[in-house]
Amino acid sequence: MDYLYAPYREEYLKNGTGDGCVFCQISQSTDDEKHFVFYRDDTCFGVMNLYPYTPGHIMFIPHLHLDSPHLCSKELWLHLSECVQWGCEILYEFGAKGINTGINIKKAGGAGIPQHLHWHLVPRFECDTNFMTSIAQTRIYGSVFEECYKKIKTIAEQSKRSV
Repeated sequence: MDYLYAPYREEYLKNGTGDGCVFCQISQSTDDEKHFVFYRDDTCFGVMNLYPYTPGHIMFIPHLHLDSPHLCSKELWLHLSECVQWGCEILYEFGAKGINTGINIKKAGGAGIPQHLHWHLVPRFECDTNFMTSIAQTRIYGSVFEECYKKIKTIAEQSKRSV
């Protein structure tokens, strides 16, 4: 296995996510900058993934503590779906040439935080898979995370979309 230097994970590795659900904690927090929240309404919030697959990896998360889409009301599901559509627009403006999107449901389904539903949008860029991924099973994150957050937040604010 290869290791790459990733100092931004130090706090998580030392302390984990703390007590309780990290997404509920972010939902209840008012410090959006600290948690890299770029969008918030009464139903859900949009947040940068702290351990992104590619630069600009975002998620939409309902405030309600649910672990599966089948528990969502139709109104909640429609709202999340509209946010994901808007998220695609944001990521295209960010520079994505394609997007992978999906939900990993519960631990057996691959969810990193299985107790709280979260919908991933992973921007893809031409040539973002290269020999490092193919040969060395290693990914390189070539952007400054905080700068990606600022750009995503600015795009979201400027789009003035009402979801």
